[in-house]
Amino acid sequence: MVASPVGKKRKAVTRDAPEADRVVLSDGQDGGDESDTGLFDTLLANLEDDGRDSDVSDAEEDLDEDDDDDEAVFSEEADEDEDDDTSSMEDGIDRLTKDVGDSEDDGKLGTTTNYTVTKDANGNERYIYNEINTAYDSDDSDAPVTKNTIGNIPLTFYDSYPHIGYDINGKRINRPAKGEALDALLDSIDVPKGWTGLTDPATGKPLELSQTELEVLKKLHMNEIPEEGFDPYPDTVPYFTDKTEIMPLNAAPEPKRRFIPSRHEAKRVMKIVRAIREGRILPYKPPQEQVEEDQDVKRYDIWANEAPRPDHPMNIPAPKLPPPGYDESYHPPPEYLPTPQEKKAWEEADDEDRDKEFLPKDHDALRKVAGYETFIKEMFERCLDLYLAPRIRRTRHTIDPESLLPKLPSPEDLRPFPTTCAVTFLGHEGRIRSLAIDSTGLWLATGGDDGTARVWELSTGRQIFSVRLSSEDPVTAVRWRPGTDASILACCCKQSTYLLSPPTSSPETEASSISILDTGFGFAPANETKDATASNATHLAWSRPESRLQAKSVIIQIPLRTVPKQLSWHRRGDYFCTVAPSSSTSSSGSAIAIHTLSKHLTQSPFRRLKGLPQAADFHPSKPYFFVATQRSIRLYDLQKQSLLKIIQPGAKWISGFDVHPLGGDNLIVGSYDKRLLWHDLDLSTRPYKTLRYHDKAIRSVKFHKGGLPLFASSSDDGTIQIYHGKVVGDLMENAVIVPLKVLKGHKVTSGLGVMEVEWHGKEAWCVSAGADGVARLWT
Repeated sequence: MVASPVGKKRKAVTRDAPEADRVVLSDGQDGGDESDTGLFDTLLANLEDDGRDSDVSDAEEDLDEDDDDDEAVFSEEADEDEDDDTSSMEDGIDRLTKDVGDSEDDGKLGTTTNYTVTKDANGNERYIYNEINTAYDSDDSDAPVTKNTIGNIPLTFYDSYPHIGYDINGKRINRPAKGEALDALLDSIDVPKGWTGLTDPATGKPLELSQTELEVLKKLHMNEIPEEGFDPYPDTVPYFTDKTEIMPLNAAPEPKRRFIPSRHEAKRVMKIVRAIREGRILPYKPPQEQVEEDQDVKRYDIWANEAPRPDHPMNIPAPKLPPPGYDESYHPPPEYLPTPQEKKAWEEADDEDRDKEFLPKDHDALRKVAGYETFIKEMFERCLDLYLAPRIRRTRHTIDPESLLPKLPSPEDLRPFPTTCAVTFLGHEGRIRSLAIDSTGLWLATGGDDGTARVWELSTGRQIFSVRLSSEDPVTAVRWRPGTDASILACCCKQSTYLLSPPTSSPETEASSISILDTGFGFAPANETKDATASNATHLAWSRPESRLQAKSVIIQIPLRTVPKQLSWHRRGDYFCTVAPSSSTSSSGSAIAIHTLSKHLTQSPFRRLKGLPQAADFHPSKPYFFVATQRSIRLYDLQKQSLLKIIQPGAKWISGFDVHPLGGDNLIVGSYDKRLLWHDLDLSTRPYKTLRYHDKAIRSVKFHKGGLPLFASSSDDGTIQIYHGKVVGDLMENAVIVPLKVLKGHKVTSGLGVMEVEWHGKEAWCVSAGADGVARLWT
């Protein structure tokens, strides 16, 4: 084989590289004489031809399994005698390397080589150069390490081969083995550091990222700047300031051209003026909007060639344009002058039938206009009208709108009423749904969404007693029993009503409370009759609560069929009612229950209700019972068991009501449509007054039970409205209602504001329960 010329690059066969991190080059021009270079080129060419033959034989073995027997035998012998051939090749290469080294020692090569000569798997020699120390002047200092050297060839070309390419040393890169399901499960459990779950398309191995690359990807995912130390908000550099400098930058005098007009500009201006005067430059006219006419629509001017024709029903003359001024002009247009026929018809008509009192006439000048012919006649008729029908001077009544309003007293004259927040009660988690002040006026009871009933000292805000009735359901209503002989608190939670005796009073009062509660335990079974089921009464067994609640002063538990939302006591303290506004119980009548404390009995007085019940209350002095549904309030007589009247407030949805303690003939109604209604039952079943001072739904309305003419309303707008409501026994005098004060302090939470308001029994104080979990005392 002919040796290649000096300096020609050849690619060495590098099939089995002993060291993968070294760079293998086959450049033959690395120092030395031309004779030595030619010797090496000749040897490399021979070795390269042998290598090509061995490569072809290996490729044929891999691709064609059904080849000749000779080639198969040759491949098998080559595999068996690989060690012998390798040893013989190593001896030859060692001798060649020794000769080269001797020639270097003799000074023939002249330079020190930076490579070592080894042999590959086929016995061909190969030059392995030392690793290049990268410096700043190297182009490959920052180049990534290329593992697969197939270039832009798609990996799909290697689907039929066991390898996927070649590395930089010419060694095959085997296809990574794919594990079974168990191996995949183990890989997913033991996740290595830098694992991404992706596959490198160049090598087919799992793609692992360094910590720096992971941090960069994390910053890019969070829309952050990956570069460290970059300030996205640098300080503003004030290139220009608002400070006006007084002194000039230089002291040069002003040039003369700034004070004397320019002759060049004067010539140009005069040239433009001359062109305008000659008409060569026309002023700008804005383009007129052209309305595109539809070509399909044809328009005809029926009066274009109109000729005078006799009056005929079939002749339609052209309409006259409106006059430029008025008919009394001394020089009207000719088309508005009357024709001889019109003048004759006007003269023959009576004065009452004429459209005009004169006919238009044309005059060349104003001085030729003659005097008004009927001037004296009109003046005489005018005087006759004044004489026969003289005018009457009428006095104009000036009415002040403020005088039409009723005279209300000043709020300063109606004191006392609450104005400021004195005490704040903190401790509930979630909104407070209900609160009540006992008969002594010393203790405040609250119930909230956290399932607890708490008792506070009203004057200081200190918590005295707390019991958790439920861990999931809220306490919907709390009410104290009227009277000072016992201290009994009724609480509604879940589908039960609990009767408590909090330790807030003396031992004698506490013993009296327990005695009153325990009196009825032996009454209900002894008086149970056979026809009890036939009556309207529905007996529910009163029982003791669980031991945890008994340790917390809970004496009795009353089971109910639904969740009660409202509770009200009778004035004597032996009866109380509960209301469960549920659609499933409204039709059956079990939504309203009346409980007898002395007998431990629970009754459902109504067999059927018309509407969804919202609230119920007892009359303050008569055996009457009020039941409020969604749109009306019904008044029943408990003794006669009859319906007395139906009150129609006119509201879309009633939220609650309260009866006036004096006589019970007046009541106030609150509605979710932001209206407060005052009813006088002696006047009508319709509202006497409608007050619209709240911006959102009204949650609670209450009268003052201590004799003060006050009532209040609470709403979801977070405010409490205080009113003065005076009621007298005289039927000839109506109630006086005056708005007094707006109390603000509660925060609106989730669209809910003040859930309930309650008055003190003696003082002009009120307490409010907010959806923000805070109760406040207003004084």
